Amino acid sequence: MADLPPPLQGPTAKEKKYDRQLRLWGATGQLALEKSHILLINNGPGVVGTEMLKNLVLPGVGQFTIQDSAVVTEADLGVNFFLEDQHLGGFRAEHTANLLKELNPDVEGYSITEPVESWLGKPDALQPYTLIVATAPIRSELLAKLSDHASAALIPLFYVHSVGFYSRFSVHVPPAFPIVDTHPDIETTTDLRLLKPWPELIEFAEQKTANLDSMSPDDHGHVPYLAVLLHYLEEWKKTNEGKVPQTYKEKIEFRTIVSQAARTDTPEGGEENFDEAVAAVLKSLNPPEASSSVKEIFLAPECVAIKEDSPSFWVIANALGLFYTKYGVLPVPGAVPDMKARSKDYIQLQNVYKSKARKDLAEVLESVRFIERNANRSIPIDETDIEAFCKNAAHIKLVRGRPFHVVRAGQKVQWGDRARSLAQELTFDGSLLPLYIAFLAWDEFTATHDKNALGGAPQAPGETDADTDAEKLTGIAYKFVDDLINEAKTHVQDPEYSAIKTRVGEFAQEFARAGGAELHNISALTGGIVSQEIIKVITEQYIPVDNTCVFDGVKSKSAVFKI
Repeated sequence: MADLPPPLQGPTAKEKKYDRQLRLWGATGQLALEKSHILLINNGPGVVGTEMLKNLVLPGVGQFTIQDSAVVTEADLGVNFFLEDQHLGGFRAEHTANLLKELNPDVEGYSITEPVESWLGKPDALQPYTLIVATAPIRSELLAKLSDHASAALIPLFYVHSVGFYSRFSVHVPPAFPIVDTHPDIETTTDLRLLKPWPELIEFAEQKTANLDSMSPDDHGHVPYLAVLLHYLEEWKKTNEGKVPQTYKEKIEFRTIVSQAARTDTPEGGEENFDEAVAAVLKSLNPPEASSSVKEIFLAPECVAIKEDSPSFWVIANALGLFYTKYGVLPVPGAVPDMKARSKDYIQLQNVYKSKARKDLAEVLESVRFIERNANRSIPIDETDIEAFCKNAAHIKLVRGRPFHVVRAGQKVQWGDRARSLAQELTFDGSLLPLYIAFLAWDEFTATHDKNALGGAPQAPGETDADTDAEKLTGIAYKFVDDLINEAKTHVQDPEYSAIKTRVGEFAQEFARAGGAELHNISALTGGIVSQEIIKVITEQYIPVDNTCVFDGVKSKSAVFKI
């Protein structure tokens, strides 16, 4: 009995429940999601915020809190599917939170009904939260306070606005937001290292292609295509001064040589392994050099100067940089694509790559431990994190987070180092940057208009007088256009200048016509997009928007701008 294998364990109830999403972001991503506590500061109609939370509660976010002092009115029942007649007169935050929790018993939800101005005035009011989402309209001084807190606490902040047929959201992540698992396309992750093979790979290829011309038809048709390519690369180098095909013309010529080497007197009229070799020439015969974005990480100040409290990402990146400096290549990921070959040969080839990957990992691991000792780090980095880093080394990404625009009454918007490129973007036909400028104008309007003389909630354009507000909003938007062009120190002539103002004015007119109202379909779509970006940020997987996205629901177009 002692020699019997342990019984097979089926998936747990949790694994069954979250099966689909676990395939996307894995157990580590799910754990990060469950440890998060999201704060939603819900303003205006509040539909987009509720829809966003719905898409986070379903996959199992740990906790959420809704701050919203509004009471449920008839208008809410027309656009918010989470509210019903019996909720009229009650606090919107309480009822929404309770109904959202019904979607997933694993999630804890809370509500705060105190006005946002007094609540944010309390010390440590924002302390428990790992991510903050604020929806428009919100006072500029409060949004600025949230931005300052996000910068100081190094937590993500989202600002979301949905009005009429249009929406936007901006993301403020920490100034150094690294992502190891970017989930690149599978075609871009294969690193066969054919132009810089190591001895074991060369030995494998020589063994499998010995007497290639005199092989039996069955053996010839089962030579792994990697061995075929390495064999003919050696033949190419003999007549090309030891150089491999470099230009597109040379690669096409090399591909022809490989294609002509296939035997055609087979029942199929060709050989599948040679077809695979021909198809792989252009995508496999590329120097295994690190991308410019990866090299920038190696040169980043955080990577060059490792300290005791440096995040593990920079410690591993430093070790990886040492590896790249020494060999001129990144560690071998170890994966081998499927191919026509005998099982024995394919397994042997897999072992060649896996062995090399383990050897490279061991060297990077040794460097990491050396760096840790020098930096007096007390807790060693988990080896699995280093292994994941090495496997994804070619596709690691560093997002340099920056605050988004917070429009204050009477102050110019500063475009900074993005002014020139954004001014050029304005001139492109069909650009959605005019829509973003109209949103900025909307923010300034609300910053200078209250619903009553004593202050209180901001007044949205079009709530009282659509025609008058449209004229005001258009004037503000025109001013933003001129400020951007002037800051960029460029000149835009007619008819482009007139076309820009026409597009901005059309968006401003539509904003005033909406009167601050949200359309449920636009808000639901926007909430879905924002929730996806939040999951990217929480799990630190995939690549989030950097840093502003606008959506035109009339033309079903979206655009991302780095503001």
